[in-house]
Amino acid sequence: MKVTLNIWRQPKKDAQGRMETYQLEGLSEHMSFLEMLDVLNETLTAEGKDPVAFDSDCREGICGMCGLVINGEAHGPSPTTTCQLHMRSFSDGDVIDIEPWRAEPFPVLKDLVVDRTSFDRIIQAGGYVSVNTGSAPEANAAPVSQADASDAFDAATCIGCGACVAACPNGSAMLFTAAKVTHLGLLPQGQPERSSRVLDMVNQHDEEGFGNCTNIGECTAVCPKGIPLESISRLNRDLLGALRSKD
Repeated sequence: MKVTLNIWRQPKKDAQGRMETYQLEGLSEHMSFLEMLDVLNETLTAEGKDPVAFDSDCREGICGMCGLVINGEAHGPSPTTTCQLHMRSFSDGDVIDIEPWRAEPFPVLKDLVVDRTSFDRIIQAGGYVSVNTGSAPEANAAPVSQADASDAFDAATCIGCGACVAACPNGSAMLFTAAKVTHLGLLPQGQPERSSRVLDMVNQHDEEGFGNCTNIGECTAVCPKGIPLESISRLNRDLLGALRSKD
């Protein structure tokens, strides 16, 4: 299998970036996309050239580190993480454009690596519950309905990859923020800080420079964990309730 790669190269944060073209041959369709990049980097290293910097960790679709824009789509042509995308999703002779996430709160550090600590600051603003330390409580001490438990679990599957931001025309991170607000807000343990949580996290979202949500839905289309748009509706209801109680 032969492909042509157009890859964004940027030596450091404040440097001017550009697309560079590379040719690769002899690839297996069973390779993951990141394994293909590993092959490219081995070739570049052997030639004494700087390898392409990209993020990855688990390579099992659970850590959210590997996000790339591939041919204009966050994570590529399949609704999965980049590390779980395989070369069989492409054809022999394809030209593949590879870029980092494009959003002001995600500054490029080098090549395809972006700084996503803005997500960490949103979590720090309120994505937690305050509980007493000690042994685990009895499971039946705080009953949760099956519907709430299921919805909370669906929201909690968010891995913070940032695909929602990369796909959103407004550069909004509202799906990510909503997922973190929703899964705690549906559980008994999250009720004491429910109002302050949504206010603090949405304020931090805005301070980071993410755009507003206009319910276009591109975020859910590319989310590798299928976080539903309903999560944003839940956030909006909590936000309105918190603003009313604050007044």
